[in-house]
Amino acid sequence: MAVLEGFIDLARLIERRAGYREGRPFVAGTGVSVGRIGLLHNEGLAAAEIADEMHLTLAQAHAALACYLLNKDLIDADLIAQDEETLRIADAHYARTTGK
Repeated sequence: MAVLEGFIDLARLIERRAGYREGRPFVAGTGVSVGRIGLLHNEGLAAAEIADEMHLTLAQAHAALACYLLNKDLIDADLIAQDEETLRIADAHYARTTGK
């Protein structure tokens, strides 16, 4: 079997790092989260449109979509939790600044 020079393993396209984005997966070499890709997918954007909008290669967009779809329930639950935390912080800030 011949070795394929320059072969890119799909696992190299998605990263997770402790202490970065709270360990959430993102497209390697970018700041684009897999959750963001999932949101765009759920809005009806195709992989090519996502790649264009997020300045990714088509391969990166497809890898992120595959990661999202493999982990959809977990990522969707995390996105909901992030939204709830954002609302909680906004409410607390509003209460502090308005006295209400």
